[in-house]
Amino acid sequence: VQNVSCRRLSAGGAMNIFDRRMKRQQRSWAASLQDSSKYDYLREEVGSRVADRVYDIARTFPLALDVGCGKSHIAEHLSKDVVQRLLLTDITHSALKQRRSCEMPTHCVLADEEFLPFRENTFDLVVSSMSLHWINDLPGALRQIQQVLKPDGVFIGAMVGGETLYELRCSLQLAETEREGGFSPHVSPYTAVTDLGNLLGQAGFSMLTVDIDEIQVHYPGIFEVMNDLQGMGESNCAWNRRALLHRDTMLAAAAVYKEMYGNEDGSVPATFEILYMIGWKPHESQAKPAKRGSATASFGDLSKISQPTPSDQA
Repeated sequence: VQNVSCRRLSAGGAMNIFDRRMKRQQRSWAASLQDSSKYDYLREEVGSRVADRVYDIARTFPLALDVGCGKSHIAEHLSKDVVQRLLLTDITHSALKQRRSCEMPTHCVLADEEFLPFRENTFDLVVSSMSLHWINDLPGALRQIQQVLKPDGVFIGAMVGGETLYELRCSLQLAETEREGGFSPHVSPYTAVTDLGNLLGQAGFSMLTVDIDEIQVHYPGIFEVMNDLQGMGESNCAWNRRALLHRDTMLAAAAVYKEMYGNEDGSVPATFEILYMIGWKPHESQAKPAKRGSATASFGDLSKISQPTPSDQA
């Protein structure tokens, strides 16, 4: 349950759920940690799966854009035979400084995912991994991505879905309700998979593909889950977040987490629902659905298909 009164409207009229300045600070702090690479395991895994989807498309992309690249966890899995040149954008300078090495020439641009500073019809491919779930105006961001693509260009992205960290969410809510008589949101709201196809269609994409993956990571306990989220730069940045939890509430949440979701070895799971999306910018060369009324058979005739013909009975 979210406190709707804490939501603010941006200048464009879109819901302003997230404090983007806070998210920039979180990401910058996480990237500046001396041991920041130990928290990259989720981004590395999702980045490799996005790269796999790029390889599934049998073509070479002369110019590509990575929106919210972080340390470029997609680029490190791509070859220059598939992507010849790549532009990397992120909201934090610290992440761009620590980008992973890759085969193709790259150029870095410090830019917000909500305000892409590129001309229309520029890129053959746009990719994004693990950043779009922090966007306030997701429909607007998808429209911008569609605009900067060339006709017949493709967007391949991955973002966190609505069932992510349900174990943590439920444990905190139950503990806070029991100890404090009510609860506040401690895990940010995420996009549901049922909405994603509509958002892509409204942004002007065609030939859509949306699928879900679940990645489950096991931790010693709730405190390690929250510590790793902080190290990833994935802490809650909603405007209506509650900054602190009472110690008794946190201890109760840890106990609830173990009781409801704990494994036999004493560890607890944290589930990350990852939504993958593929959308194409329309072009006249793309296959189009047949015109209405052009079918040569009627649905009413389908029942006759299984009936034996006279020649079968002979």
